[in-house]
Amino acid sequence: MGGSPETRASIEAVYRIEHARLIARLARVVRDVGTAEELAHDALVAALETWPTSGVPKSPGAWLMTTARHRAIDVVRRRRNLAPKHQAIARELDETNLAPDYAEQLDDVGDDLLRLIFIACHPSLSREAQVALTLRLVTGLTTHEIARAFLVSEPTIAQRIVRAKKTLAEENAAFELPAASERQARLDAVLEVIYLVFNEGYAATAGDDWMRPALCEDALHLGRTLAQLLPDEAEVLGLVALMELQGSRMHARIDAKGEPVLLLAQNRAQWDRMLVARGLAALERAEKLDGAGVYVLQAAISACHARARVAEETDWVRIAALYAVLAGVAPSPIVELNRAVAVSMAFGPEAALPIVDALAREPAMASYHLLPSVRADLLRRLGREDEAQAELARAATLARNAKEKAMLLARISAGVRVAGGDES
Repeated sequence: MGGSPETRASIEAVYRIEHARLIARLARVVRDVGTAEELAHDALVAALETWPTSGVPKSPGAWLMTTARHRAIDVVRRRRNLAPKHQAIARELDETNLAPDYAEQLDDVGDDLLRLIFIACHPSLSREAQVALTLRLVTGLTTHEIARAFLVSEPTIAQRIVRAKKTLAEENAAFELPAASERQARLDAVLEVIYLVFNEGYAATAGDDWMRPALCEDALHLGRTLAQLLPDEAEVLGLVALMELQGSRMHARIDAKGEPVLLLAQNRAQWDRMLVARGLAALERAEKLDGAGVYVLQAAISACHARARVAEETDWVRIAALYAVLAGVAPSPIVELNRAVAVSMAFGPEAALPIVDALAREPAMASYHLLPSVRADLLRRLGREDEAQAELARAATLARNAKEKAMLLARISAGVRVAGGDES
């Protein structure tokens, strides 16, 4: 493959932009995500062989799609005994007219992309498989990149993706948008996968890095795309608002030495005001749709922080009230722990300690490091220093992220107050 490294990088950048639409369109036609991905990759190889000498075409997306379509026809025609399904595919490929005016010809590309997102989050797949397949098909991350992001071995991620594709083929998964009766349940899974990806980038559960910004960017891209495709879904807008608002703090979450900086200690002048504005606008649209779901409520909590010029102006009473509503909509120990932090800030540590003590009896919280971390903060504010130190030591033992563990150990040595996590 000829051409300079710069040319190759340009071609790969074009492919990264176009690949999701390419796979989405092909998957609908060939009805198999594995085949669609192979055809899209073949088109990239063809571009790498051709464009360095012929130049990048005026409509690179159309060129890639047309090349992939021709290869799809060749694949189908090479099969000697065509099954009825393959005959139908061949006819559709022959009848599909993909002229160079790509943008005008593919009016339904949004529907194709939405199909692909729903397919990647098919209910027959495990959550781990849904995440891996979504990142591979919709964001274009390589197996290596996904494995590195989630601290899982490359063979494990490769296996998940292969099994996911095989499961979809065996289930004969419909390459259409789910019926209205099924869509909400499927949409909930899609939103959960996107937010899981964002959270792993925002606060890495393990490893040496405090954050993985590239994962946050991929999740934001997915969320924004979904919001364009489903502009009247309050929870989609709520998730986008939440990610925009939390993402606005990324630069302030680490100091000059790369060490973590928790919310109350952050320099708010470093928050990205453009992302804040986008997040507040998305939240306003969601609330006008009568949205009071999980993501809209979390975005409303995050907006309380975004509107406060300094930490002391934070409306903790409203945040505590919003967490109480959230606990009613989607009760969980994590929501209750966040509510306890808000209650402590609004009404004092003595009001919050019983909530945290009750959570200590929850089996699901036994290995969650932020529970003893929050309890340590409350105990320290109540003057119970020895108990606070013991809780901090337990939190450090449970923490899996190297940066977070180091921060807890440093605070034990310094004997200073620990803020309970990074509030939404």
